[in-house]
Amino acid sequence: MGQMAEYRISIYGRKQSEWDNLASWIVNNELYSENVVWLIQLPRLYNIYKEMGILTSFQTILDNVLIDQDSHPQLHVFLKQVVGLDLVDDESKPERRPTILHSHTQNKLRESKGMTTIVSNCSFLVCEQSDVHFGNFMESHISLYIWLISSMSFRGEDTRKTFVDHLYSALEKQGIYTYKDDETLPRGESIGPSLMKAIEESQIAVEFWRKALMDASNLSGWEPKHIANGRESKGIEQIVIEISHRLQVVTLSANENLIGIVARSQSLKAELQIGSGGVLMIGIWGVGGGGKTTLASSVYSEIYRHFDGSCFVENIREESSKNGLAKLQEQILCGVLKQKKVQGIGRVEEGRRMIQNRLRHRKVFIVLDDVDHLDQLKALAGSCDWFGDGSRIIITTRDEHLLTAHRVNVIHDISLLNEDEAIMLLCKHAPQDNRPVEDYEQLSKEVVSYAGGLPLALTILGSFLCDKDIHEWKSALERLKEIPDTDIVEKLKISFDGLKPLEKELFLDIACFYRRERIVRSMKRLNACGFHPVIGVKVLIQKALITISDGVFDMHDLVQEMGHSIVRGEHPNNPEKHSRIWKKDDVLRILAMDAKRHLTRLKQ
Repeated sequence: MGQMAEYRISIYGRKQSEWDNLASWIVNNELYSENVVWLIQLPRLYNIYKEMGILTSFQTILDNVLIDQDSHPQLHVFLKQVVGLDLVDDESKPERRPTILHSHTQNKLRESKGMTTIVSNCSFLVCEQSDVHFGNFMESHISLYIWLISSMSFRGEDTRKTFVDHLYSALEKQGIYTYKDDETLPRGESIGPSLMKAIEESQIAVEFWRKALMDASNLSGWEPKHIANGRESKGIEQIVIEISHRLQVVTLSANENLIGIVARSQSLKAELQIGSGGVLMIGIWGVGGGGKTTLASSVYSEIYRHFDGSCFVENIREESSKNGLAKLQEQILCGVLKQKKVQGIGRVEEGRRMIQNRLRHRKVFIVLDDVDHLDQLKALAGSCDWFGDGSRIIITTRDEHLLTAHRVNVIHDISLLNEDEAIMLLCKHAPQDNRPVEDYEQLSKEVVSYAGGLPLALTILGSFLCDKDIHEWKSALERLKEIPDTDIVEKLKISFDGLKPLEKELFLDIACFYRRERIVRSMKRLNACGFHPVIGVKVLIQKALITISDGVFDMHDLVQEMGHSIVRGEHPNNPEKHSRIWKKDDVLRILAMDAKRHLTRLKQ
C-alpha cells in the first residue's frame, strides 16, 4: 500500500457555488485516490465580511456551507473523499476547534457495528467543542444534535456560562435532554469518545438546527444582544419553542412508521382533551400484546412537551415486585421535577405525601404502564387532587377492574389490527423482498388469520419467518396448529397468572369446553361444578381473557390456545395426563387405553 496523504483546501462560505466549483475541479480532473483524503478549511472571517459589507448575516455562511449534497452530484462524489472540516482562525488567539463529522463517516461507523444508518437532512453534523449539545431524549432513542456556538459570531465574549448555560437549562426543563460537555462529560474525558457514543446510540439524527435557531431568534451574527430585542430570557424561550415544535414534527413522522398508530393516537388524544382544564385519568385496557404500551408511548412522545413535567413509568408490574413502589415514586418525582435524585422517600406513605406536595400545582403528564394491582395506583397516582390543573395521567392495564375501582375518567378499549393493518405489520417484519408475491400471499393471510389482529403475535411470527422459504413457512404454520409459539403464550399467560385458583379453573373450563356455547346453559353447568361463575366470569371479562357476544362465550383464538397449552402442560402428547380432554381423538384414545387395560385385567 502506498503512502497516505491529506490535502487541505479552503472554502469561504460567501457563495454556494464555491462547493460546486471545488467539486467540479476535483472530479473533472480526477484528483482523488485511495491514498489521498481531503480536509476542507473554513476561515473564520465572518466579522471581516460583515464589516466590508460582503455578508449581512451569519445565516448566509451556514446556507452556503451546509448545502444539500443530494442535489449536487459532483459534490456528493467529492465528499466521500473528505474526512472533515476545519475552522481556521488567527493562530495568536486561543483556538476552540470544532469537530465536524460527515454523515458518510457516521454511517460507515454504524454499518461496521451492524447498526442502522443515520437519516439526516444535512451533509454535516457540526459540534462546537465545549458547546455542542446533543443527547438521547426519551426511550425511543431519537437523538437531537444542536449546534450552539458559544461565541455566536465566532468571536467576542464567552457565553458558555451565560446564554448557552441558560439555554441548556431551558431545554432540560422542557424534557429535551441535552448533552453539554461541562455538565455531562466526565472530568478528564475527551469529547471524541462521548461524541462517538452518542452517534452509535442514536437511530435518527434529527434535522440540523441551523435554520431553526436562526429563525427562532432572528439572529444577526448570532449575537445574544440581538435576540428578542436584547431580552435574553425571551430569546431563549423562542428558541426552545421552535426546537420543541421541530421535534414534535419529527416524532409525528417517526410514529407514522408504526402500523395503524395514527388513527388510534388521534382517538386517544381526543379523549385526553389536551389544552382544557381539570385533571383527567385515562385508562388504556385490553388483551396482552394488543398494543397498549405502544399507543401510550406514541401519544406521550407527541405531547409531553405541552406540560410542566412528564414521566413514563414502564413495566410497573415487574418493577414494583422487583424494586418496590417507593423506587417508582422516586422515578416519578425525578422525571417530573427533572432532578437526578430525590431525598426522603423511605416508605411508600412518604412517597405519596411527596408526590402530592410537589406536584399539586404542576401541570404534569404521567404514564403508568402495565399496572396490575390497585395498590400501585394508590401509591403513584392516588387521585386527581395530587396534580395541578391541566394534568393528564394515562394508565395501561389488562385489568378493567383496576380502572373502575380507581375511578378513572375514561376507559379506552384498545382496538386490534384489521386485516389490512395486520398484513402490513407482517410484511414489515417478514418482507417478501424479491420472492414471488403470489407464493406468499395465501400464506400471509393464514398467518394473519392465526394472529387475529394481535400485534404481538404478528411481530413475533414475522420476525421468525423473515428468513424462511415457502416450504418452511408452510411447515411453521402446520406446527403452530399443534404447538403454539412459546413467546406468545408466555406473554398472554401473564393475565392467567394473576387469577385466583378458582378463577383459573373456570377460565380453563371455558377455554376447553364452553367457547361459542350459549351462556345460559354453560353457566348452569359451571355453577354445578362449584365455580361461582357469576362473579368469576365478570373477573375474566375484566382481565380481557373472555368476552360475551350475542349471549355466547368467546375469546381470542390465541388466548384459547394459551389455555389449551396450560392444560397440556409438560405432557402435550399424553392426553391421559391432562386435567381436561376436549378433542374427540384424544377421548377415543383414552377410552381405547382404558378398554385395553380392563381387558388385560380380565385375562389375568
